[in-house]
Amino acid sequence: MSAGRPLSRRGAVLRHLALAPIALFALAPFLWMLLTSIKPPEEIFLDTIRLWPQHFYGLENYAAAFTKAPLGRFLLNGAVVTASIFLLQAAVALPAAYALAKLRFRGRETVFALVLLCLLIPPQAVAVPLFLLFFQLGILNSYAALIVPFTISVFGIFLMRQFFRTVPDDLVDAARIDGISEFGIVWRVMLPTALPALTAFGIFSVVAHWNDYFWPLIAVNAEHLYTPPLGVVAFRNEEAGTSYGPLMAAAAIIILPLVLLFLFAQRRFIEGITFTGMK
Repeated sequence: MSAGRPLSRRGAVLRHLALAPIALFALAPFLWMLLTSIKPPEEIFLDTIRLWPQHFYGLENYAAAFTKAPLGRFLLNGAVVTASIFLLQAAVALPAAYALAKLRFRGRETVFALVLLCLLIPPQAVAVPLFLLFFQLGILNSYAALIVPFTISVFGIFLMRQFFRTVPDDLVDAARIDGISEFGIVWRVMLPTALPALTAFGIFSVVAHWNDYFWPLIAVNAEHLYTPPLGVVAFRNEEAGTSYGPLMAAAAIIILPLVLLFLFAQRRFIEGITFTGMK
């Protein structure tokens, strides 16, 4: 036992030494963004690399991030859109995943194969038909245009179905004996057990739609409906030049909620990914 502990510690040290350069490489752009957000304009365009600014300009840049554009409105739009999408996706994915995992009906495997097939369809492939459909319905340039296309998540159905397969059938049978309906089993039995997987899916969903630039660029053109990625474009100015200090400050503010979300739900996220891989 005593000989094994030094070996395990040595292995942990070696793993951390191997992962540290990879982590540094991945974090380098974010570090550069944060450092640029606290630099004055004259230090951003220096011909030499200077990490820490000689003159701290963070207060001015972060204040300008809210004055040069309605950043608060963009953040609110992002919160409304991502929260609405996730709630609707969960409302659809949970019953669908339960049916594919626990109910016996003809064609179940075929339906699941179609779900897997839909995972291969990129959202860009259906952007034009969706745009034309929403134009005919008259819902372009609205919250509905930003939310409706993503209410069904085939990835969410797949992830929750894999997790529900790990839930013992005896638990479902006991609920049926108690007289709980199938929908009642979904929301009163399966949902509490699926919180880790649902948290993992929630992080995937929120990150994907909070950072989505492609579809909001097509669906809306009113500034009061801009989501955070579209809001960053407001800092571009081809005549006066781009304000990179406030731009980087705005980018840092936009990324902050995602970082806090992951740190808050990190444990359940890891549990959800781990359990959905078990059979």
